[in-house]
Amino acid sequence: MGACSFSNRGRGKDMYDAYKKLCDQAEEEYGHQEGYNGTISTTNGPRDLTKEYRQSKLSLSQFINNTMDRLGKRDCVGICVQEPVLNKNKIKTVVKNEVQKGTRKWELMYVVYDYDQCIGAYPTKTDAIKKAREYTESTQRTTTINVEKCSPTPSRVAKIEYKRSDKEAPGEYVFFGYAAE
Repeated sequence: MGACSFSNRGRGKDMYDAYKKLCDQAEEEYGHQEGYNGTISTTNGPRDLTKEYRQSKLSLSQFINNTMDRLGKRDCVGICVQEPVLNKNKIKTVVKNEVQKGTRKWELMYVVYDYDQCIGAYPTKTDAIKKAREYTESTQRTTTINVEKCSPTPSRVAKIEYKRSDKEAPGEYVFFGYAAE
């Protein structure tokens, strides 16, 4: 299999966020083709050369041309061309409470976990063990069962939303290198 050069621009909260978005777009458009689609998604992740680029005093195209000679198959280089503006607010979220009418009824449930991820809640210990064993046998991952008070009819009591800053903006990044094809 060969390699082809690529150059992409992306935006994100940081370089790795922008890289991930570009990889997702490339796979959506070209498929994964077992790791050989000729796009940024076939690289091993970006190596940040922003500091080296700024110290070089070269234009972006000159820096890219000089750097391509040092890269191999699946190498990807990233350069930040516009720094992200981060949210500097002291409080970055908004809580929206949702009032529930009436009384709540609580039941003891047996809750199956894979580490901190809830797999399911069951009314009897026997049901919980059965589901936990099925899950562990299919994934080979250890599960635990906790007894917890749960509402049989879950109802949302609050919603927490991210509160953007007026000045917040994603950064802009240039990625280049050789993709596997």
